[in-house]
Amino acid sequence: MINVNDFKPGVTFLYEKEIYLVLESNHSKSGRGQAHVKTKVRNLKTGTIKSITFTGGDVVYPAIIDTRKAQYLYKDNQDYIFMDEESYDQVIIPETQLEWEKNFLVEGQVIKLKVYEELVIGVELRSTVVLTVTYTEPGVKGNTATSATKPATLETGYKVQVPLFVNNNDKIIINTVDGTYKSRA
Repeated sequence: MINVNDFKPGVTFLYEKEIYLVLESNHSKSGRGQAHVKTKVRNLKTGTIKSITFTGGDVVYPAIIDTRKAQYLYKDNQDYIFMDEESYDQVIIPETQLEWEKNFLVEGQVIKLKVYEELVIGVELRSTVVLTVTYTEPGVKGNTATSATKPATLETGYKVQVPLFVNNNDKIIINTVDGTYKSRA
């Protein structure tokens, strides 16, 4: 059992027959009243984000999430197709479950599938990925007091701000947690 007072980002738990991931957790206590834990959580089956308020001291069941290595094969309409590297089975994940992760998926990339009781609920990416810039304006040096940036479109369609020296077809390293440029590859 997990006490809701111990919630922190990344904790997975079961609540009302659904699996949730804690994104944010805030404790509040007013005067003589009961303490409350306000959480922002993501439903790992549907991908929706919602707020849940618990009474301080409530307990929930932990959800044990396993991971399995898989390779991203291709996108088919609104589904992403992966191959489990142990069983060689194809795993289909709807695009709605990969709203953020799809910005960093490249064919042939090895990722980890997040599995709860044989149900695939999403993917876990590495903290950084190498992507190719498909389009960006040429950089122009100017009177800049700070480091200047420009927009760039990557091979996945994701748009990111990059330094002026980055050109088309350059390979760059992107942070998958917040989607920002890290460096050249």
